[in-house]
Amino acid sequence: MRTKIFVIVLFNLAIACVPGAQRDVKFQQYYAEGELLYQQHCANCHQTDGSGLGRVYPPLAKSDFMMNNPDAVLCLMKYGIEGEMIVNGVTYNKAMPGIANLTDLEIAEIATYIHNSWGNTREMVEVNQVTPILAACPPVQ
Repeated sequence: MRTKIFVIVLFNLAIACVPGAQRDVKFQQYYAEGELLYQQHCANCHQTDGSGLGRVYPPLAKSDFMMNNPDAVLCLMKYGIEGEMIVNGVTYNKAMPGIANLTDLEIAEIATYIHNSWGNTREMVEVNQVTPILAACPPVQ
């Protein structure tokens, strides 16, 4: 038991001494949790590979909408959307229900995962970025 505690303490000290290492560990945690949450809440419609479902549910993989509207994506997760949406030149018009019980942290984790999967590349989405964005979301039409 002492050896295990020593290794954990040593690991944490090593992370503290390496510039950017804490951020890398935090990114990995957000990404891993985001993947689990995505599988639970989103993959049924957007598919495990982010490819979407025909003309019914838009892709998240290499999605121009997602890359150009990162704040709107956070709002969509929490509050949903109704009406037309154009993704990669294709019009989608299927209502997407929001998941109101997701916490700001869970939304940050899912966003980190989808923004860094399937050919998408973006920085980590921090929970402190999500909270003010969600507070400013427009009402769902």
